[in-house]
Amino acid sequence: MRFFTPSPLHQRLGLVCLGVGLQHGVLPTVGPRTLDHHVAVVVSAGGGWYRTPDGRRTTVTAPALLWLTPGVPHHYGPDPATGWDEGFVDFAGPATATYTELGYLEPDRPVVPLADAGPARAVIARIARAARRGNPLLEVETAAAVHELLVTLRRARAGATADGDPVLEALARDACRPLTVAEHAARHGMTTAELRTAVRRAAGCSPKDYLLSVRLGRAKELLAGTDLPVAAVARRVGYDDPAYFSRLFTRRVGTAPVRFREQQRHTVPGGWSDRVPDAEHPATVITGHV
Repeated sequence: MRFFTPSPLHQRLGLVCLGVGLQHGVLPTVGPRTLDHHVAVVVSAGGGWYRTPDGRRTTVTAPALLWLTPGVPHHYGPDPATGWDEGFVDFAGPATATYTELGYLEPDRPVVPLADAGPARAVIARIARAARRGNPLLEVETAAAVHELLVTLRRARAGATADGDPVLEALARDACRPLTVAEHAARHGMTTAELRTAVRRAAGCSPKDYLLSVRLGRAKELLAGTDLPVAAVARRVGYDDPAYFSRLFTRRVGTAPVRFREQQRHTVPGGWSDRVPDAEHPATVITGHV
């Protein structure tokens, strides 16, 4: 186990790591206690229990994640007969509010079943190596890994697959069609409320925002990779009014569609191409004067 205190400057990274550990066996019971920061406890083998503040006891079976949230009492421990393997990371920072809003942190769901604890445990092991004494990059390296850990844990939730969430995949496929959120829900045999809950849990946003992000992502691809007029791009991604599309694109992306196209075409020396690279004959970029 290793604990440390990042400086105020490092706090501005958004997330900072405060401690890390990898343990196994019949470990002591933790709590009841209350912390002022977040802790992710990844149980990769064995089992035990978690007791909520209202006294309810939940069985923990690996692979599983325990979210310990600031200000919320917690009490947990491994089975005294078999123990468990755990990796934990203590962290804090202003970005935790955004990760919570996006659904990556779940204060109301302290015990989360995982499909696979291996990837998260590998990230925790990497944090532990970075936390060695004398590492001049300790704070920045561990902070970057905490961001990675939250993404890894989000992907590892039980029920998620490497190919993604089936509801999100279907929404992405139909995003540019002229369908309302209610119509999208009906296509899945769901109520609007059920679709909203499913998308919020899977993507951390509303169905409307998810559909918009897919549409704008497709619009960016068309602007950067084709010569289609902006009006045609707007129609391709589901907007009959080019002026409305341009205003929406500018507000959400931060630059107008025409300006975005100009920026993308001047990013890489030598211009741009819509050809798929050949893996056996990769493109080369020649710089300097000829």
